[in-house]
Amino acid sequence: MMNEKVINSYQILDRLRLPHGLYLASSSNDYHYVWLRDSFYMSLPYLEQNNGIYEMTYHRILDMFKEYEWKLDIHTRQKPVEQWEYIHARYSADDVKEMDTPWGHAQHDAIGAVLWGIGMGEKAGKKMIRDHKDHEIVQKLVGYLGCARYWEDPDNGMWEEWREVHSSSVGACIAGLQAVRNLVFVPGDWIQKGYETLTSLFPHESADRPFDLAQMSLIYPYRILFGEDAKRIVWQIEENLLRDRGVIRYQGDSYYSTKEHEGRHHGLSFYYGTEAEWTFGLPWLALCYLELGNLRKAAHYIKQTESIMLNDGSLPELYFAKSEKYNSNTPLGWGSAMYILAKERYERYM
Repeated sequence: MMNEKVINSYQILDRLRLPHGLYLASSSNDYHYVWLRDSFYMSLPYLEQNNGIYEMTYHRILDMFKEYEWKLDIHTRQKPVEQWEYIHARYSADDVKEMDTPWGHAQHDAIGAVLWGIGMGEKAGKKMIRDHKDHEIVQKLVGYLGCARYWEDPDNGMWEEWREVHSSSVGACIAGLQAVRNLVFVPGDWIQKGYETLTSLFPHESADRPFDLAQMSLIYPYRILFGEDAKRIVWQIEENLLRDRGVIRYQGDSYYSTKEHEGRHHGLSFYYGTEAEWTFGLPWLALCYLELGNLRKAAHYIKQTESIMLNDGSLPELYFAKSEKYNSNTPLGWGSAMYILAKERYERYM
């Protein structure tokens, strides 16, 4: 019998899923958009289900890329430089059009995520590639990452902030390219160059961030790091970023900091101790421990996730530092998806 909290979490995803198959990040006004990354994570609970929901998400993404194929055609030959030249990360909710608001669109991890999602869907026996055109688009997405030289191109990363080379972005691209190798042509040295960058950055996320919540993606879902390397990343996050109601994204994060009203332009140390606590970090830690085979620790983080849920089973995006107060991006679909994934996988072991 399905757990009530899991049922509630699925209902949240159902409410956030738009008729075309992509997801609103949250029902809040601020997040009334479609992000490639959020739709990726919110689709993951359906990967092993046979209800067509998973495929629907990716078919809409592929249809969107057909509309912007002209951009792919340019940037499989010419490296993008300006923000607007990169494949956009955020789209309008109803008609899935690029938003013309200036944004940190250089987000290689989002493209890696889409490729990984397509490759894993095919591996699970789903019909992800419907026709020759879908195949062409996937090949061009691979070409885009190669042309951008993702392994050395500073991007805005998972948190859409200043541009650096991020290990989480490089890892997502490696995973994505590996996942579609059986579907399209992927030059082997594009994967090798990614691994070289990852090795040079390890165990850090970037030059500015020694530890980052985004690094957990290298363990789950991408499985780029495992064994002692994965344990080291998880240990660093627990030691430096774990809080009572979530995981801070990185030390000195100003977004929703209790000092954000003083501006976001100060050095990172200005915000130490005031960082917001992101709730999906807790089920993500559980998923990482499931990858590492530590059921006791996984159970601990699942229980901690359940303790900070609201009465309706939803997870806020974040709690303010050392506070029971949470922000308006509630429920955050990404958090509900991570909880489902952790809880269902844990219960399969029991």
